[in-house]
Amino acid sequence: MDIKNITLDQAKGSSLDIYQSNTDVKLPGIVVIGGGSYKKLKERDTERVAITFATQAFQAYVVNYPVEEKKNYADAKAAIEQSFDYIVKHADDLQVDTTELGIIGFSAGGQLAADYGNEKDTKAKFVMLGYPVIKPTLDEKMGIKSLDVSKTVTPNTPPTFMWGSINDGLTPFLDHVHVYAEALAKNQVPFEVHEFGTGNHGIALANKWTAIVNRDRSDKHMANWFELGIEWFNEVVAK
Repeated sequence: MDIKNITLDQAKGSSLDIYQSNTDVKLPGIVVIGGGSYKKLKERDTERVAITFATQAFQAYVVNYPVEEKKNYADAKAAIEQSFDYIVKHADDLQVDTTELGIIGFSAGGQLAADYGNEKDTKAKFVMLGYPVIKPTLDEKMGIKSLDVSKTVTPNTPPTFMWGSINDGLTPFLDHVHVYAEALAKNQVPFEVHEFGTGNHGIALANKWTAIVNRDRSDKHMANWFELGIEWFNEVVAK
């Protein structure tokens, strides 16, 4: 695997990490948007998620969007747009099939991923959202100004896979996951939702692989989201 970093906007501190598997055929692609309330991006839902997707024959990418003193919702969204533009432009060299190029976001990164997926000219062909922020209920806590991404869903929004935990007090089901699922249904967007009865917010892959860098937080049942997500991709998205 070749791993390299591409600068997107030096002044704003945004860049793209590329985890490229050398292959004889083009592979599906996944662009990873980490969470963390616009603080330092965590390894638990960036690098480790990208590498795990690489084991399932995906070309994987991580967007390092502006955080901490440079945090800004619009600039974060711009970093995602720039990342997709770069990947599509260099698709042959990156050995990625742009017809199977998608985005996955966690928590605050889920809000950004959903927002990008709802763009009229989005290049994402599928969207995966882990315990996502949907409404701007956490703006004050995160120190940014976002929007309600359930209101930007259209019939052209890509197929979406979403999961969370009923124990999640940060992005409660009724205020976030349910609201977004309802918007997808109203716009007849293909979607699948798993609201687990165990687990909680911010546990990434929920297995030992992320628990060792995440204060030992894991949940065997909630960890099934990854296998379910891959199955959903193969059944709904893959050509």
